[in-house]
Amino acid sequence: MLKIFAAVVAALLLLPVQAVAEPRAGFHAGPVFPTFGDIATVESELPIPEGTVFRVIFNVTDKATPGQFNRAIDSAARFINMHVEAGVPLADIHVAVVVHGGAAADLLTQEVYAARNDGAVNGSAPTIAALAAHGVDIWLCGQTAVAYQMTKADLLPEVKLSLSAMTAFALLQQQGYTLIP
Repeated sequence: MLKIFAAVVAALLLLPVQAVAEPRAGFHAGPVFPTFGDIATVESELPIPEGTVFRVIFNVTDKATPGQFNRAIDSAARFINMHVEAGVPLADIHVAVVVHGGAAADLLTQEVYAARNDGAVNGSAPTIAALAAHGVDIWLCGQTAVAYQMTKADLLPEVKLSLSAMTAFALLQQQGYTLIP
């Protein structure tokens, strides 16, 4: 028990360092999520019409390297950052992240994640918390949860369970969401 506690404390001490990465060359911090979801300013030839409302779904299947954050989940932050910078009001951007397959591991609480990943830090946890705080829905496929022996108690508090990823995609698309492959 003491080993797990020490691993959790060590992991939490590392979170701020991992959450604040330098943007890649040509990219900069965004207006909504300044510590992740870095973006590039582009003179687009495809204008975004005034009054555009985005409803998008990100499909996340691949697990991040233990201790790192999931780049596919980070894409949701990039989408929000780049469109707010381009002038779309944050209130007109609705994002859902549907997770299934191995990426389900990135939705685990630190304690469960560390136990399943040799004490590693769940580098996706800060991103997930910040996305959810800005209204992004994080959905985990219930079929995946059962396959990977995950209970609701094992998941970060921001994560919601759906019957399946297929169900989430179908229902969200019926609500006008577009799947970003």
